[in-house]
Parts: sequence; structure tokens; C-alpha cells
Amino acid sequence: MNSSPDASAESRDGFGTRAVHAGQPPDPLTGALMVPIYQNSTYRQRAPAEPIDGYEYARTKNPTRLALERNLAALESGRHGLCFASGLAAINTILNLLKSGDHVVAGDDLYGGTWRLFERLYAGFGVTFSYVDLADLDALRRAIRPETRFVFAETPTNPLLKICDLRAVSRIAHAAGARVVCDNTFATPFLQRPLELGCDIVIHSLTKYLGGHSDVIGGALIVNDDELHSRLAFFQNAVGAVPGPQDCFLVLRGTKTLHLRMERHCQTAARIARFLVAHPEVTKVHFPGLRDHPGHAVAAAQMNGFGGMISFVVRGNVERGRRVAARTRLFACAESLGGVESLIEHPPSMTHASIPAELRRARGLDDGLLRISCGVEDAEDLERDLKQAIEAR
Repeated sequence: MNSSPDASAESRDGFGTRAVHAGQPPDPLTGALMVPIYQNSTYRQRAPAEPIDGYEYARTKNPTRLALERNLAALESGRHGLCFASGLAAINTILNLLKSGDHVVAGDDLYGGTWRLFERLYAGFGVTFSYVDLADLDALRRAIRPETRFVFAETPTNPLLKICDLRAVSRIAHAAGARVVCDNTFATPFLQRPLELGCDIVIHSLTKYLGGHSDVIGGALIVNDDELHSRLAFFQNAVGAVPGPQDCFLVLRGTKTLHLRMERHCQTAARIARFLVAHPEVTKVHFPGLRDHPGHAVAAAQMNGFGGMISFVVRGNVERGRRVAARTRLFACAESLGGVESLIEHPPSMTHASIPAELRRARGLDDGLLRISCGVEDAEDLERDLKQAIEAR
């Protein structure tokens, strides 16, 4: 694993080729095509403080993790990748760049764990946060202050699937001296590459589409700026929230089929969204592939597809929505998303329960909202499963 990949050649390769090969040349010892799991904590050095190729301790550097970091950087058109034990560990590492008195403008529809990290940890350290609809560029301009350091975006957002124009957001933030951070978990680099659109830091929960098989927890950051990478790498090592080599191996297995899986996720979600729109018991559908979605035109311009996530509301009260989630057969009622199996969840009581109810409602997150992650099963079977769950009495 000491041989360096040809980055210039990789940059010319198509996405599918990079997914299979980038950052992971055959093992120089045996020719193994899959990166070995280097299950070790330390390395023999030539002499004191003379490590071989920088390998001194596995928290600092591990060959399996390095291969994944290079692979993810190539997929996101970035120069540097850093991997972490979870997506939240990756976000926490970005926040380590801040100090008391700094300010962050964030989208008003965020994953509940991100909001919890902002408001229940870093707000206590004197960092302030403002939440706006980033699709409203005037609202973004009004929210930025002299002390604003980051604009934090999700697009599509979790769980309402809002879309913001990353090029426009980046221009506004950079003019004010702020960096743009984009959580690209829902879109994946197959559908959207924020660094190409002007963003400074890309976040992924590797647990989701990049892992793709609901069997690993992980997170990643991808950047282009060398100095920013050095600062983040220092925190990665100093804090130590790194993934183990087995986890990195599993994500590398997942990225090899990302392009194939995402095509199926997108096709199935488009069909399910049309079914939900036409169903008389469904009152609202959030899916950027629908032409009447407020962000449809922007999504079509900056994404290569509309993703595999849908949120919707069924007619009736919150208990009706919860019953639908409990009655599906193929859609497993579970948190997370992006695996080969389809999932359904009730955000107000599951992934977004940490956000106070009155705040959720003010931001348009209905108490009866359901979120589905469309897997790779046969689409007609998934449609039939939702139909029986919605229509059951």
C-alpha cells in the first residue's frame, strides 16, 4: 500500500472507473485487488522517530483508511479526504475550527443530530447559529455577520428535501469571507459534487449510500485547500475519532458499486413519488424530481439525478402516519438510509426527535411526516407494500 496512485490519470477517468479503482492500487506484496484490512495498532520503526512512510501509529495513519480517503477524494473531485468514526464525528471536527464568538449560518432543515451538536454542545462554547432557508438568497445575505465563519448547507435537506443553489450560496459566503460546508450524504458524489460548485468542505455520513449495505458506521470530509486539510488532519489525529480498518474496508466495498446502486435508487424513487402524488390518502410529497417541487430546476441543474429519498404526509393525524410506518412489510421501520434495503421512518419521533416540537412545526416538519429510503428491491413490490400500508384500517 505504499505505492501512490496516479492522481493525474485518475482525474481523467469516468466516475465508475474511479469508484472501482481510485486510491486503491493492487496490493504490492500479493497483487490482491481488494485493499487488505491492516488490523494493527502500531508499526515497527527503523529507529526512534524514524517511521516507514509516516506509519507510526494507526490512529494517525492506516493503509486501509488511507485507501478509502484517497478513493473518496477522487469521487468528490477533491485533493484530500479524511475519514472518521461517524458522520457526526466528521461534523464535530469541522466545528473544532471555530472559537467563542464565531457565527454559523445553517439551513433551516437539518438532520436532528447536526442540530443537537450545534445547539447542545457548541452553543455552550459561545458559538452562535442562525437558521435560514438557503434557497432564499436574500435571507442568507441578511443572516451573514462579520463574525460568520461558515455557511452550513444540506442539499437535498433532511428530511424535507429542500434544494439550495450551491454556486450562488458559495458566491455570497465567499464575498463575506465565510467558508461553505455541504453535507452531501443524500446526493452522494455520483449525483452532486459540491467542490465543483464552489464549496470548501464536503461532508459524508459513510453509513448511508457510500457504505450502502447497512453494516458500517463512518464519516468523511473532503477538501481541496492544503492548509485547511492540514488543520483538519491535526484534529483527526488529536481527537482520535477515526474508523477502524474493517469499517474502511466495508466502505471501500460499497463505493465500488455506488454508481450502479444510485441509478436504481433514483429510478425507484421517481416511480414511488409518482405513486404517492396520485394516492388520495397522501396530502403532501417532498421529492425534488417532481416538477412542482420548489427546488426542481436548481436540482436539475446541479445534480445528475434526484436521489432515492422521499418524504410524505398521509391524510389524518400523527398516529395514522405512525401506523403506516409500522405496517409496511418490505420497508423496514428503522433509522438511517441509503442501504440496498428500503427503510421507512417517522422523523418527529425518530431521527429528528432531538429538535423541539414547536421548532420542527415552525420549519414545516409535519407531525405526521414519513421519510422513506428507496432500496434496490423491485419497484412494483415496494409500491404495493406502501399501498397496503397506507390503505390498511
